[in-house]
Amino acid sequence: MAPPQENTKMIKRKLAGGIRRRTLLAGVAALGAAGAMGAGTGCSRVDVSGATGGGHQLEDLRKKGTVRMGIASEPPYASINSKGELTGEAPAVAKTIFRRLGIKNFEPVPVEFGALVPGLHSFQYDVIVAGMFINKARCAAVLFSDPDYESKDAFLVLKGNPKNIHSYADIAKGHYRMGSGIGYAEIDYAVGNGVEKSTIQTYGDQIAGMEALEAGRIDVFAGTALTMIEALKTGAHPKVEMTAPFTPEVDGKPQRDGGGYGFRIGETKLRDAFNRELQKMKKSGELLRIARPYGFTKEFQTDLTAKELCKK
Repeated sequence: MAPPQENTKMIKRKLAGGIRRRTLLAGVAALGAAGAMGAGTGCSRVDVSGATGGGHQLEDLRKKGTVRMGIASEPPYASINSKGELTGEAPAVAKTIFRRLGIKNFEPVPVEFGALVPGLHSFQYDVIVAGMFINKARCAAVLFSDPDYESKDAFLVLKGNPKNIHSYADIAKGHYRMGSGIGYAEIDYAVGNGVEKSTIQTYGDQIAGMEALEAGRIDVFAGTALTMIEALKTGAHPKVEMTAPFTPEVDGKPQRDGGGYGFRIGETKLRDAFNRELQKMKKSGELLRIARPYGFTKEFQTDLTAKELCKK
């Protein structure tokens, strides 16, 4: 029987950040070479080959005093709250850094997650501020900062975790019924640990996953820890809890992911200046203090670099 995803309607669809953050790669590499459609710019094609000599965007932004931030409405990464204010971990960190670079005003430009890269290329905004996962395909089209967080997986289970599930290997060994999001990387992690793909049920988001758990249709729901934390904040599913965040492994190899800030190819002066401030914040502990109110704890701190992640 198909899962009743229709019952969740549109509520909390924004919580399905894992699928977009990890797997939405279609066309991204091609954009880097072929250019993006200039939506709203009056141009049919935009040159995305990038600036030369390190670029001059940092100087331009200092003169204007304003940086336009491309965001996708996905708590806890970035969103516009009920008061119309820009909020989330990524804008909080970015604002701190840009102020130290001499830029004091911020203009959010909300778009769908899939439009973030084309929007950057068509100059709708100056930087992607959305906690975007860094990987090889995206690095062909975007100049990334180093990551400011490392993604972890977690499981949603019934209170008390009665089946004692803490890893994908546990799911395979116990032949437990697993749920996950449509297209989530967690499905591949599970299969890589021996779970039969045909037995995995998919749902539109974590809310639907919690409903399936409470109804007894699945034993565990797998996804990214940060989106789980956000989903549980609704308090609408008191019978469900989250396991401790962890880094998944496949064939004994850790599957590490991290998210950062995206700049146009060639704007290395801006990216490097941004990275220098980011590294200072990591070392001083300021980054964690800023990110903690949005659910980011020590488990999500990282020593990964964009160079490492761009090889994935």
